[in-house]
Amino acid sequence: MTTTSPRPATTVALSADEARRIALRAQGFLGAPDRRAGVRGVLRHLGAVQLDTISVLARSHELIPYARLGAVGRKKVEAAYWTEGHSFEYWSHAACILPVEEWPHFAFRRRAYRTRPHWHHHLPDGAYDQVIKQLRAEGPLTATELGGAKNKGEWWDWSDSKIAVERALMYGDVVCVERRSWKRVYDLAERAIPSDLLHDDLDDAECLRRLVLQAGQALGVGTRADIADYHRLKSEQFDAVIEGTGLVPVTVKGWGPKPAWADPAALESAPRGRHRTTLLSPFDSLIWERARTERIFGFTHRLEAYVPKPKRIHGYFAMPVLAGGRLVGRVDPAREGTTLVAKQVSLDGPKAVPAVAQALVEAAGWVGCDSVRVERMDPPALKADLIRALA
Repeated sequence: MTTTSPRPATTVALSADEARRIALRAQGFLGAPDRRAGVRGVLRHLGAVQLDTISVLARSHELIPYARLGAVGRKKVEAAYWTEGHSFEYWSHAACILPVEEWPHFAFRRRAYRTRPHWHHHLPDGAYDQVIKQLRAEGPLTATELGGAKNKGEWWDWSDSKIAVERALMYGDVVCVERRSWKRVYDLAERAIPSDLLHDDLDDAECLRRLVLQAGQALGVGTRADIADYHRLKSEQFDAVIEGTGLVPVTVKGWGPKPAWADPAALESAPRGRHRTTLLSPFDSLIWERARTERIFGFTHRLEAYVPKPKRIHGYFAMPVLAGGRLVGRVDPAREGTTLVAKQVSLDGPKAVPAVAQALVEAAGWVGCDSVRVERMDPPALKADLIRALA
C-alpha cells in the first residue's frame, strides 16, 4: 500500500486484489470467524441484516450468519436475533434487523418520517391513538391481533390498525421486536428499547456520521455510492459528514476516478487467513449492491425471482457461490423432502466444481437434507463431474 500523487498525500493506493481481500475480511469471509460472539456478533459487526419474504433453503436473515459461521442451528439464529432485546427491525438498506444499540442513530430517519407531508395510505382520526392504547394494554401484538392487517381489497389495502401501527413504527413510537410466522410483532418502544438508548437526542449530523462510519467499517473499503447505499443515505448526507468519520481516502486500481474510503483499522494489516466456501443469499451485504459486486468480483448478478420464468437465465433464487475469495458460480436451490435440489447450477469452469460440491453438501446438512440432486447444469459437460464430487 503506497501513497499516490493525484490525491492528497494521506490518500492510500490499493490494488484491486487488496481491496477485494479487505472487503472479504470486513464482511466476515476471510480469517477465523468469531464463533464465541456468534450470530449476535455477526449482526453487530455488519450493522444490518436484510429481511426478505423469499424462503428457499431458508430465509435470507438466516443465510447471513450461516454463510459466515457455518451450520448454526436455525432456531438458535432466530433466538439470537429476537430474544433479550438485542435487536429491532427498521428501515436501513431495506427492512433490516439492526443491533439495538443503533436505535439512537436512526433518529434522523424517524424525524424525517414524522415530517413527511404525503403518505400512500390515509390514516383515519383516532386510529393511531387506539393502536398505542391497545399495545400498552395487551402488547406485544401482530397486526392481525391488533384488528386485522388487511381489508378485503388488494395487497396494499391495509386495515386502519395496520396503517396506524406501521406509521407508529416509522415514527419510533412502536418497534418490531420479532417476526412470528413472518408477521411483524409490535410493541411500544418505551417497553422494548432499553431506557438509556430510547432517545432522539442525536442531531442528524451525529446520526449520519455514525452510520457512514459503521458502513465503512462493515464494507472495509468502498466508494461514496457503496457506503451511502449501505443504510440508504443520500449522497448529500454522505458528503456532509464524511470528513468527520475518520474513514481514510483511498484509490483502488481499476475502480476508476470515483473517490473511495477505507476503514483505517482495515489498512493496518494485510488480510490473511482461511477463505469461506459457501452459498450466498442475494441479499447478503457482501453482494447486495450490484455495481460494487461487479467492480470487486467481476461478477454480474441479478435476482430473477421477479423475472418471468421464460426469461430467467440462472434461476428463481440463484445463490452465488463464494470460494477462495472469488464468486465462482451460482446455484438455484429447492428442497424436496430430505433432498436438496440444485435446479440449476451455473459454473465459471471446471475448477469451480469441488467448491460448489462442498457448498451444496454443507448447505444440505444445515437444512436437514441428506442428499443432493443436480438437475440442469451450465455448462452441461460439467454435470457428471459435479455429481461425482457430491458422491
